[in-house]
Amino acid sequence: MKNITLAIDEELLGKARNLAERRKTSLNAMVRSLLQQEVEQEDRIAWAKAGMKRLMEEARAKAALDDGEAYVWTRRDAYAEREDRLLSRHERPDLRGFGEEES
Repeated sequence: MKNITLAIDEELLGKARNLAERRKTSLNAMVRSLLQQEVEQEDRIAWAKAGMKRLMEEARAKAALDDGEAYVWTRRDAYAEREDRLLSRHERPDLRGFGEEES
């Protein structure tokens, strides 16, 4: 592992050390964890943006096939891949009403 030097306000440093002590961890471990969370969040954002770009490209392709008429995405279209990943081994009820007939 590499070492880094941080400039931090003394009051904040004291509070952070107290927090680390209450959590029975080190300040170093807390900083590492916070940085890891930030990096993972950026990865999730990049993944979501790529997914949205893919959906927009698919919409353009569908519009081109349908004589230029814009395709309107349904909720099921937007979440189909996610549902397949999360619920692949389970029966999927309809999103609204959980399979109950509409009145």
